Amino acid sequence: MQLLGFVARHGRWSLVAGLLAGLALPGLAQTLRPYLPELVSILLFVAALRIGPRATLGGFRAIGHTLRTVAIYQVVAPLLALAGLASIGMATTPVGMALVLVLAAPSVTGSANFTILMGQDPSVAMRILLIGTALFPVTAFIVLTLSPIVESPAEALLGTARLIAVIFGAVGSAFALRLLVWRDMGDGGRASLDGMSAILLGVIVIGLMSAAGPALLSTPMQFAGWLAFACAINFGMQLLAHRFMPVDDETRDRTGTSIIAGNRNIALFLVALPPEVMDRVLLFIGCYQIPMYLTPILLGKTLRPRAIAGADTY
Repeated sequence: MQLLGFVARHGRWSLVAGLLAGLALPGLAQTLRPYLPELVSILLFVAALRIGPRATLGGFRAIGHTLRTVAIYQVVAPLLALAGLASIGMATTPVGMALVLVLAAPSVTGSANFTILMGQDPSVAMRILLIGTALFPVTAFIVLTLSPIVESPAEALLGTARLIAVIFGAVGSAFALRLLVWRDMGDGGRASLDGMSAILLGVIVIGLMSAAGPALLSTPMQFAGWLAFACAINFGMQLLAHRFMPVDDETRDRTGTSIIAGNRNIALFLVALPPEVMDRVLLFIGCYQIPMYLTPILLGKTLRPRAIAGADTY
């Protein structure tokens, strides 16, 4: 427990270590890649166990605000981007596809863990993750039906059912454990789970970087271009949300809501869409992991709740 507590206090640097390992050790990245679904499930279980059902679910008002947030993030934002891209003839280019797909995706599964690493309340991030993922087949169907990316979005989205089952199975098991066995977690238990989350995030990012490492060596200029584009989308959306997105509770919700605006699980479309579509944006998905996993370090102070922006919450 002491070791996990130490890792929790320095958890953000495990993300950097994972990124570097993913770029420098492509063989290890390829080895870990097949196990990503299981690792993500364990990460979700640990995050849900740490937060608990009461904080995650909140009241009816919180759920209503979460639904509005999901609608803005997963429907309004990608449709606005699609309209702009179509007006300049870029809707079917790899750049246009990457932008629409990343905005149409739900929260990345590690969003609650990122919020914890930044010293903020993770409950709103978990709510947006759960509701956004549950509604993903509906919201993605709306976006894909109106876009030229695929011909049959309804058939393509059937693959998301397995992902939803995995996410809600992991979270439901964690909530049951909290209610039946581990009601009083204590500071030591939370610190241990935070350390586990940091280790899991560092391992997962190695597998997610399996396409980025080879591209860095073989086509460095193409890699640099996609990386710049990924950083602009990721950090730009987070900063816009922090400035303009309405939240229910400034102190509790601001950081988690901002993180999710830019950190989306575009990898879900690897399950939902045909390979010939996703092959065009595979390098973007690899590059997108870099700003995502650097968020707790680069934007840790910027994304604090505005009401306590001058306080030290680490």
